[in-house]
Parts: sequence; C-alpha cells; structure tokens
Amino acid sequence: MATVVKVWGSAPRPLGSKMAIRDDGQMAGSVSGGCIEAAVCQEAERVLASSQSTLVSYGVEDEEAWSLGLSCGGEIEVFIERVPEVQEVMLEAIRRSITDQEELVALATVVAGPGTGYQLLVWPGGQTLGDLGSPRLNQRAALYAEQLIPTQQCGRKTFDREAHTVDVFFEVLAPPPRLVVIGAVHVAAHLIEFAGDLGFETILVDPRSAFLAQERFAKADQLVGAWPQEALSEVGIDASTFVAVLSHDPKIDLPAIESALRSPARYIGVLGSKKSHRKRVSTLLERGFSDEELRRLHAPIGLDLGGRRAVEIALAIAAQMVAVHHGQSGSPKNAG
Repeated sequence: MATVVKVWGSAPRPLGSKMAIRDDGQMAGSVSGGCIEAAVCQEAERVLASSQSTLVSYGVEDEEAWSLGLSCGGEIEVFIERVPEVQEVMLEAIRRSITDQEELVALATVVAGPGTGYQLLVWPGGQTLGDLGSPRLNQRAALYAEQLIPTQQCGRKTFDREAHTVDVFFEVLAPPPRLVVIGAVHVAAHLIEFAGDLGFETILVDPRSAFLAQERFAKADQLVGAWPQEALSEVGIDASTFVAVLSHDPKIDLPAIESALRSPARYIGVLGSKKSHRKRVSTLLERGFSDEELRRLHAPIGLDLGGRRAVEIALAIAAQMVAVHHGQSGSPKNAG
C-alpha cells in the first residue's frame, strides 16, 4: 500500500491518496495521477520482497520535475508498506466502521522512526485498536487523532519517544459523503447530478409528493416524501452529511435548518437572498439558537460565480461543497 504522507508545492494528488500494488503487478488507485506510478510500483516490489516499509520522496526542483516524474514541479513523500495477513483484524474494523456503522475512524501510522509501520485506529471518544509501540505514544496520538476527526483532514506529527523521534501520519477514514437536498426544485436536479459525479450519495426530501416525480430526479439515490424534521431524523445526519436547503419556502426551510443545526452535519447551505437570510437568522435567534451555531450556515448558498441559471447555481453549490470537503474556503489561490 502506497500512501501520500507529505506534500510540497503543486503536487497532483492530496494527502492520503493511496495506491494498492499486488505481487502480480496489478494496481488500483493513484498517488500522483500517473506521474510516478511506475517508480512507486518498482519500490513496492522491493517492499513486498523484503517486508520492510519505506518512505520515498519524488520530485524536488521544477527544472528536475520531468526527469523525476512530477511535471507540476511539486514534491511528495510516499510511505510504502506491505499489508500482512495479521492486519485483517484492523481492516475488518475499518470496514465495519465506515460501511456497517457509517462512522468516522482515524488511522495513525508510524512512517519514520522506531516502530515504522505500526498502526493505531482511533474512534471518536478515544476507543483504540492497535499499537504504535508504547502506551504513552498511543495516548498522545489518540488525542491528536480526535482533534482531526471532526475536520476529516489528514495530518502528520512528530512525537518524542524516549531518546528518539517518531513521525506519525494520520488519516480520517469516513463513509462516502452524503448529500441531503431539501426541496424538489429545478436547482436540485442539477445539484444531485453534480453530487453523484463527485461521489456523494444523494437523498431528496420534499413533503409535496407531486414535486417528487421520479422522472425529474432519476439520478437521486433516494426520494423521501416527508417533512424535513421527520426525514432528517429517519435518514440520520452524521459528520459526513451535507445538507442543502433549497425549497425557498419557510414552512419547509426553517424546520430543515433547525434539524440540521442540531446535528453534526458537515455542511449546511441555504438558498435565498441576504435580506431573506437576515429575517431567517432573527427567527432562529428567537428560537434559541446562538450566533455561533448560526455561523455554521452557508447562506446565501454556494460560491459567488455570478451565474443565475439553475445549472449555474447548482455548480456554485457543488463547488462550495468540494471546498468544505477539503477544508478550504473556496477563495482564489492567489487571494491574500
């Protein structure tokens, strides 16, 4: 298993990107979008033969990038490890968490220093499985992992261990993200299609059954004809759930927003003008929500792309969802 554990400059794939390589040469996934896969496979053959994990850097300088395989001029560090049969317990625990129980779990891996290759699974609340080589390191790594879990971001941290230092890479493993769209409006059809292409499970909610025509929303994974507070309770909102409130009808929007704000939803976006949102905020404050809670709302929803057509609004929402998913603001890269 090859994992991107550090990135400098304009690297083509983000932290945590993975590629699996079998001993017969078959591979799945990508660590660079094609730039250095051949070199990684060669290194993986040595790891499979020796059972010794290794940390390899690719790229360095822009002028050397073509020869080293990173035409973008960036640099990445890749941790390559053999996945032994004894890891089946860990892999099964990961599968149960993200597939059966639909919960987040962090995986901590020693990538440099004593115990390279040792792993520890950490769940919200501090439950752990595995070992990084010492009880104190396990405890410190678990505390750091718990900080990363709500953000669903990767991280890397150096810890002191007796007379040595240990580099630990953390990745948060999550169920496939889910988008719950409130309101069977024209924008919803385009947004559901974009979200599906981005890997989201999509659920459309509207109490008005006449609006939920299957032919209008054929790309949705699930159509729910119920009031939002009932539907959101039924489908369950977790830290991987994105909620887009689009009906523009207060009778539908407000209950949806209230339910979403009481949940750990990763993203809550609300369609409407700034003026209508100010009225909405006043109502929610009167109902007991705090300013801090209301700052979770993305309203008006979407990045400001300037488009007015339904498909353009949907694109702006999808772009904002991608930014939030990757912990970004959606600002231009050269913005101060």
